[in-house]
Amino acid sequence: MTEPRDHPFVTAVKPLVDAMGGELMDPALAQPDDVVLSWEGQELLAVRLPQLSDSLDRILAALERRHGVPLARLDRKAKQDVVRILEARGAFSVRHGVETVAAALGVSRFTVYNYLNRENPNKTAQG
Repeated sequence: MTEPRDHPFVTAVKPLVDAMGGELMDPALAQPDDVVLSWEGQELLAVRLPQLSDSLDRILAALERRHGVPLARLDRKAKQDVVRILEARGAFSVRHGVETVAAALGVSRFTVYNYLNRENPNKTAQG
């Protein structure tokens, strides 16, 4: 995006777009799936949203930064907490989500499923 990077609206939304892994761009370059944002009737910028698989990688990286160590080095309880957070964010609806999370945590897919079932014991009883 070339203009207007210093507009207060752009400054306000940039941290949100960065956090979700989006890309700011000139509205003239927007594709049909991009979100065009207007300010006072003028198209000011467009946001290209990330692919879901990229979002999962971004969430895992943020959780790793939050913990200050690779996720695979966390203790069991912390890994269970990570799985709970990821489930709340929809990580397991992404294709290969369980495998991706298992690799990041340094555990098997079976272990991730056990963590999920531990959090939601009624899920297996109802499903």
